[in-house]
Amino acid sequence: MSTFTMYSTPWCGYCHRLKSQLDREGIAFDMVDIEQEPSAVQIVETANNGNQTVPTLVYSDGSSQTNPSLAQVKEKLASLA
Repeated sequence: MSTFTMYSTPWCGYCHRLKSQLDREGIAFDMVDIEQEPSAVQIVETANNGNQTVPTLVYSDGSSQTNPSLAQVKEKLASLA
């Protein structure tokens, strides 16, 4: 089971970059395309004060990060371990 879900869109360059970095580091995560999963839009908007900003990562503890760096993701994962 992954520790977080990344909400993204196919056209988001920041999403592609972060996904590539996470894949390279061997960090497992679930990916949800908010254009294919309309119910996910509300999750992203809730995490971003009503904005559909991606990538939005939602962690197993309920916290979220918007457009984080790889270092920020690693730091958060370490705090959840």
